[in-house]
Amino acid sequence: MAGIRMIDIAVNFTDGMFKGIYHGKQCHVSDIATVLNRAWAAGVTRIIVTGGSLEESREALAIAETDGRLFCTVGVHPTRCKEFEESGDPEKHFQALLSLAKDGIQKGKVVAIGECGLDYDRLHFCPAEIQKKYFEKQFELAYITKLPMFLHMREAAADFCEIVEKNKDRFTAGVTHSFTGSMDDSIKLLSFDKMYIGINGCSLKTTENLDVVKGIPIERMMIETDSPYCEIKNTHAGIGFVKSTWPSKKKEKYDPECIVKGRNEPCLVKQVLEVVAGCKGINDVANLSRTIYHNTCRIFFPHDLDSAADALLAGGNSS
Repeated sequence: MAGIRMIDIAVNFTDGMFKGIYHGKQCHVSDIATVLNRAWAAGVTRIIVTGGSLEESREALAIAETDGRLFCTVGVHPTRCKEFEESGDPEKHFQALLSLAKDGIQKGKVVAIGECGLDYDRLHFCPAEIQKKYFEKQFELAYITKLPMFLHMREAAADFCEIVEKNKDRFTAGVTHSFTGSMDDSIKLLSFDKMYIGINGCSLKTTENLDVVKGIPIERMMIETDSPYCEIKNTHAGIGFVKSTWPSKKKEKYDPECIVKGRNEPCLVKQVLEVVAGCKGINDVANLSRTIYHNTCRIFFPHDLDSAADALLAGGNSS
């Protein structure tokens, strides 16, 4: 598959697994550099590192500063929204996020506000009312910074869409990442202008999931790993479409030449591309990757001349 270029829009490089830590136990050395080399070799050209809290967003920015191809988000994940109130001064917490985002924009690194949204699957971490309050609050970050939004919606489509509808003039564009919703949910999301849907292994588990993905126009899609989570497993409905594989070893037998069994990583975004192509019956994977690549650049990297030039060359393919 020559000529494939991919952007992984969701990598949790702040997670302990990339430092070799699993369930609090050090199993191998920190290996982000090794993981990145595998990703670049697979055709990944950029990665967006996810921030899910103020502290994590700081760390995501620090990681993004280590390589020209790394970028990041700044925001608070729905399950962590209690941190606004636990900080003792929610407004001060908001201002700290805003100044971090501005700092990161100046460095050319922060490309989105997020990860924010609603997660009613994990209300034990944060009650719905607090989630809604601070999801809404983060539209202010997007409005002030003019950045697109990196969004999370889990078992909360009605409230999520209501809040997006209410704030649709306050943000330029967004992606609802790690999408696992129904056909109806995808139709609701796509009714918002400039809303894209992020697909990863969790989006491709069941035949129902694959049917939903089939119905999402490729012009409105992005791909991601959400690593170290959301890998495509052998039990997943789309596994038959996977063509690219890497040797793997258990974390206890760590080998830098192999991926770690059970830990997703950015090179595997290629498998997501392959499953999307397979379930949609698309044979020209390079062309599919080009469309998805341009979607991603249009929203997160609008200054990318390279993408503008490609778009002009491909002029005949898009209206």
